[in-house]
Amino acid sequence: MKAMILAAGLGTRLRPLTNDHPKALVEVAGQTLLEITLRRLRQFGVREVIVNVHHFADMVVDYLKKQANFGMRLEISREEILLDTGGGLKKAAWFFLEDSRNLDEPFVLHNVDVLSNIDLDRMVQFHRKNQSLATLAVQQRETSRYLLFNKENQLCGRRSGNEQGAEIVWPSQQIQALAFSGLHVISPQLLARMTEDGAFSIISCYLRLAGQGEKITAFRADEYYWRDLGRPENVAQITDDVVSKICRL
Repeated sequence: MKAMILAAGLGTRLRPLTNDHPKALVEVAGQTLLEITLRRLRQFGVREVIVNVHHFADMVVDYLKKQANFGMRLEISREEILLDTGGGLKKAAWFFLEDSRNLDEPFVLHNVDVLSNIDLDRMVQFHRKNQSLATLAVQQRETSRYLLFNKENQLCGRRSGNEQGAEIVWPSQQIQALAFSGLHVISPQLLARMTEDGAFSIISCYLRLAGQGEKITAFRADEYYWRDLGRPENVAQITDDVVSKICRL
């Protein structure tokens, strides 16, 4: 199985930690976020990964060379302008389509600035069982933006955390608002259906496809540890969690 790590962002929420290096190289308990993500993917059998880069891109490339790519096949997708999550994946689509024998094999899309112990094997099995176009790890927790799912766990909309401005793409009587965790399992068939161009959010793409009746499915990950590392205080909290053995890197 292959994966893509989204690491091109400016890391503005992590300043001053990202004033002189990219967020992918911010350290937690002596390990960079990129190393943590790569090692986690390796634990689940992923050996081929593409990483998108933009902010301090050469620093990421040099770092991976010094680490001998952590014993993996690593490709770099350079973005001269930021393409957001959807545009970044679309630019890297070739990586998942290069072997015609594996076009039915799902791949993982992972934000570099989230840390969790979500069971990827279980998530991939769930994805295959439901024959979904994309499966999103979600949790019942507070967030500034919610994804909305119906009782069949299919994406049907989104709304902001203040319950205003809900966008419904597939009318449903029973709707649950869940927080997305930055971890996707995606079928390669999605790539040909990304009709958006330039910089765009993959969530917007998911909503468009869900409105057309495509299966964008929620994988409930409430029992798993998860942290967003988007702010300096969150990085400090992770370090405390590691020391207190609440989580292991």
